[in-house]
Amino acid sequence: MKIRLFQPQDAEQIAQLFHDTVRQVNINDYSKNQVAAWAPNDIYFRDWAKICSERFTYVADNQGVIAGFGELEFNGHIDCFYCHKNYQRMGVGSKIYAAIEDKAKELRLNRLHVEASITAKPFFLHKGFSILREQQVERRGETFINYAMEKFLISH
Repeated sequence: MKIRLFQPQDAEQIAQLFHDTVRQVNINDYSKNQVAAWAPNDIYFRDWAKICSERFTYVADNQGVIAGFGELEFNGHIDCFYCHKNYQRMGVGSKIYAAIEDKAKELRLNRLHVEASITAKPFFLHKGFSILREQQVERRGETFINYAMEKFLISH
């Protein structure tokens, strides 16, 4: 499995991965209505190719199958960060995160921040993030709990 930057032809797999992960993994921590609002039936509710191309989007490529992806914005914000439902707890997220942190250091960012789902919170805690606050966010009429988290990077 190799970690590489997003390419426009990845958009369809990434859109489907996002949808399937929210609907089949995050359902363990959120209600049916919440996951339906979070990952609507129209998987192209977001212009994946455009958004993923405008930031550092790392994908885990397992011989053509995208096993996960994570988006780093220029200000240190990690936006989407998802692992395929069939690749959970296999180190895929750790490999993607390592690429994101390396790029952040290369960009001389001193802080990474994320709004982590209930599902993702333990992962980010394990990576050294701390919780700033629990917050309620609204998407398509549903209210969700997530966690504003941050990690300070030591520059060398």
